[in-house]
Amino acid sequence: MSDKEVFYHIPALLKESIDGLNIQEKGIYVDATFGGGGHSRSILERLGKNGRLYSFDQDADVVPNIINDKRFTFVRSNFRYISNFLRFHKEFEMNGILADLGVSSHHFDDRERGFSFRFDSKLDMRMNKQAEKTASEILNTYSGKALSEVFSLYGELKNADNIALSIVRQRKKNPIRKTSEMLEILKPFCRREKEKKFFAQAFQALRIEVNDEISALRKLLSQAEKLLCTGGRLVVISYHSLEDRLVKNFMKTGNFEGRAEQDVFGNFNSPFKLIGKMIVPTEKEAIANPRARSAKLRIAEKR
Repeated sequence: MSDKEVFYHIPALLKESIDGLNIQEKGIYVDATFGGGGHSRSILERLGKNGRLYSFDQDADVVPNIINDKRFTFVRSNFRYISNFLRFHKEFEMNGILADLGVSSHHFDDRERGFSFRFDSKLDMRMNKQAEKTASEILNTYSGKALSEVFSLYGELKNADNIALSIVRQRKKNPIRKTSEMLEILKPFCRREKEKKFFAQAFQALRIEVNDEISALRKLLSQAEKLLCTGGRLVVISYHSLEDRLVKNFMKTGNFEGRAEQDVFGNFNSPFKLIGKMIVPTEKEAIANPRARSAKLRIAEKR
């Protein structure tokens, strides 16, 4: 792993996820979340000279990490458009797709991006800096009901209604622009000893809404089913229960509700076969890489 990758982001469950791809030397693979390039570099190490890797990322900050390798193609785009870009490159069947979801350590450490409540910065949270909607705009324009739904669904906060009401009241006095202003609104709703977890859940909810992450994940998984060849692997690392539930249901049943469907003979119809059980980081990795603590790795093979 290069010094650049260590500085930008330490991948979670690196060996386990690459092993899960079951890489073939002549295979064609997708790293749907390029970031610092740690997973991509590991894939390239196992590919032969005729293999191919396409890596996606919508964030301009990752461009300096692009790998100089004739087997590698970088696509600066959200992975929700994976099929369009692969068709453009005349690729129609993949041997494996890897997605490391969530936010990189680079984003949390960049005080200008507003992903972390550790810094007093603008409430931005856009993965793609060219996107229009920021966290501040959501806080200042969404209705109370819509805000409550964001914090309840994406942050799993039980007092979402009261938080939304407090936001609406505050913005009537002054627009909410900075992380410190958001923290002052949140503080009355949690005990001091649980503040960090509570703040993290609220900021996570905003980030997911800003970047439309759940919709993008659904589109990626749906397209992965069509793109993968028979025996191709789908490898996903998730970091919160909402993501993991979608991934688990889709891999198990082929739909997001987890609804098992049977054919006329009573056999369950699922496009995937689960490979092993869910994998979580070892205690050693969790200590060395705090971001990895909540990581959950699931692997499935296309039937």
